[in-house]
Amino acid sequence: MKENTLAKILAAACGLVAVTAMAQTSTTVTTTKDAATGTAVTESSTTSAAGTITTYTPGSDYLMLRAGTTGTPVRYYYTKETAVLDPEGHTVTWSAVRPDVPATVYYVREGDRMIVRKVVLSKPTVVEKETTTTTTTTQKP
Repeated sequence: MKENTLAKILAAACGLVAVTAMAQTSTTVTTTKDAATGTAVTESSTTSAAGTITTYTPGSDYLMLRAGTTGTPVRYYYTKETAVLDPEGHTVTWSAVRPDVPATVYYVREGDRMIVRKVVLSKPTVVEKETTTTTTTTQKP
């Protein structure tokens, strides 16, 4: 009985790890010493996370993204330089960002903050156009 319960717990834990691993990639930070000047050179790579936007408020400095369906939302901070793209790679306005939209964020970790460089929306944005037609008729006396 204990072996069966332990197996279920391990299977659930492995499943959670697999979902998290698929949603995020790791960050690589390399610090080297420049041989000519003797100064330290730090290089960092951009990391990505895919999920669904759970919170976005225009005028704030962050958005929340949930990886998978059961993950805890994570706060990502954005700046004026953060680009928002549609699935084809075209730049769109921030009005396309809203809760329940699948997206991938590309970010760099700075201290305890994750600063978003690019947001790629997984669904194409819907542009609604309103057309008005006016018809004028004249009557002859």
